[in-house]
Amino acid sequence: MHARQSDVARRLQTIPGIGPITASALEAYVGNATQFRAGRQLAAWLGLVPRQHSTGGKPMLLGTSKREDGYLRRLLVHGARAVVASVRRSSNVQKQDKTIMGWLARKLMNVAVVAMANRNARIAWAVMTQERNFDRNFRDQLANQLAAT
Repeated sequence: MHARQSDVARRLQTIPGIGPITASALEAYVGNATQFRAGRQLAAWLGLVPRQHSTGGKPMLLGTSKREDGYLRRLLVHGARAVVASVRRSSNVQKQDKTIMGWLARKLMNVAVVAMANRNARIAWAVMTQERNFDRNFRDQLANQLAAT
């Protein structure tokens, strides 16, 4: 019910892999997304980025940090798993799907799913802070506008 009434939750549901439950939970847990400087900070807060350890100027990426709230992270991962599974089953490959297929070619299935969940968390931050719907073709439209000027 809340997901239908809230503007933010409705905008979050335009992201593939985020449904009404995840959108409501994101809105409730995150609140004001401008408290994070960037989408990576939100993803790190959710525990969807690799832990970093560096010594001697050589950074080393470890496993995902799994900090903060496991429930919200689990919702994002399950939504990402559904998107990845539908892309694997689909015969009609779009540009967005090529990124996922590239992840699957280079990484294990679960690593690709967490990468997709991380990406969705970053997109959710942008949707919440910019107060606009997710547009799959935004980057292409922006590149065309810049090329035209």
